[in-house]
Amino acid sequence: MSTPENLKDVYVDELKDLWSANDQMLKVLKKITPKASDAKLKEMLAASYEGITKHTAVLKELIAGQDEKVSKEHCKGMEGLVAEATKHVLEEGPEKGPVLDVLIVAQYQRMTHYGIAGFGTAAAYAKALGLKDDNKKLRDATKEIYSGDEYMTQLAETSVNMQAEDA
Repeated sequence: MSTPENLKDVYVDELKDLWSANDQMLKVLKKITPKASDAKLKEMLAASYEGITKHTAVLKELIAGQDEKVSKEHCKGMEGLVAEATKHVLEEGPEKGPVLDVLIVAQYQRMTHYGIAGFGTAAAYAKALGLKDDNKKLRDATKEIYSGDEYMTQLAETSVNMQAEDA
């Protein structure tokens, strides 16, 4: 990333960063999903692939709309979150079962919260730049991501955490 000179530069950099974050999250979710024991958890993780792919397409479209090279900028923030998810779920977590499911939910939500913050920030930049269509698309994506996060919280509180407590 070159030094941003104005809000448009910051906006485009955020979009490129989010694209990288989505790609990294998708790769680790594809490794984590088969390890989930809870059927609803596994289903939610698999369903999130479609959402992440859809949001990445939106990011590419918005970058192109700024007459910028459609490319991503490596996201070091998500790199750290993916490293944590890999460590806790794939390397050090139990092989299978309710305790692993709890770890999966926690790591998923950490990555999702990063997405909520990033997409929300990009939406605010778009609004400030007067990019109404961009703002709407980014707000819609933020709402969808938040909805997935709320579902995971509900799943944890009504099922996954209780199963782990009984394990």
